[in-house]
Amino acid sequence: MKEQDVCEVTCVDNEKTTQVTQQITNTNIVDVTKLFKALSDETRIKIAYALTLEDELCVCDVANIVGATTATASHHLRHLKGLGLAKYRKEGKLVYYSLDDDHVKQLIHIAIMHQKEVATRE
Repeated sequence: MKEQDVCEVTCVDNEKTTQVTQQITNTNIVDVTKLFKALSDETRIKIAYALTLEDELCVCDVANIVGATTATASHHLRHLKGLGLAKYRKEGKLVYYSLDDDHVKQLIHIAIMHQKEVATRE
């Protein structure tokens, strides 16, 4: 038997839907979408997760961790930086990346914890 996951009657709470619609309209959904698109790439999420486990990593370390060339790792790191997810500092000839702030760390940790939780349900 199929699950009944659709309302059987139409009943709209106008006050609630108007309030939520206004909040969505006043939020830059396009930029939030870009953030999640960036993190939907397997290499970039590995990089972001690695940067939650270490405060900062040089590009060479990131490349080694994700099994990519330094050019590929650098490309992904620049993409994360461009979206405000990562930042870097240069020390001599080395470039070190870290996550931009604690919000990004929380986002990655919550996603990882949620995935583990869902996996235990299956």
